[in-house]
Amino acid sequence: MNDSKQYAEDLAILEQLNLDYNNADQASDAKRFSEFLAEDFIVQTPGVTRNREEYLEYVAKPRPFKDLALRDFKIRILGDVALIHGRATYTVIADGVEQEALYTDVYQKREGTWVCVSACAIAPGA
Repeated sequence: MNDSKQYAEDLAILEQLNLDYNNADQASDAKRFSEFLAEDFIVQTPGVTRNREEYLEYVAKPRPFKDLALRDFKIRILGDVALIHGRATYTVIADGVEQEALYTDVYQKREGTWVCVSACAIAPGA
C-alpha cells in the first residue's frame, strides 16, 4: 500500500474516532469509549487527571452539559502517533451558559489499530 493511500485511510479513521469521542461524551456512552481508549489512557480536564477506569466511570454518569458540538479540528499524523487539536461548544446545564472547549487528543496506532492514549480539555464548567 502506498503512503498516500495509507495516510488517507488513517485520516478517515481518525476523523471518525474524533466524532465518536464527541458523540460518546455527550451521550455518556462509556461502552463506546471502552472500545477505543487505550489501557494506559489518561485524560486531563481543569483540576483533574483520570485514568481509563476513572474516566469510564465518570463519563457513564449524566453529563453536566448539552448541545456539545464540534466547531473545528485539525488532525496531525506523525508516524504511528496522531494529534487532534479541536474546538467545541456546549451549554452548561446548571446555568444555561454556552461555553467553548479546546482539546487535544493523542492517538497511537497499536497493532494496526488507532487507540486514544491521552486527552486534554480546557473546558470551563465541564
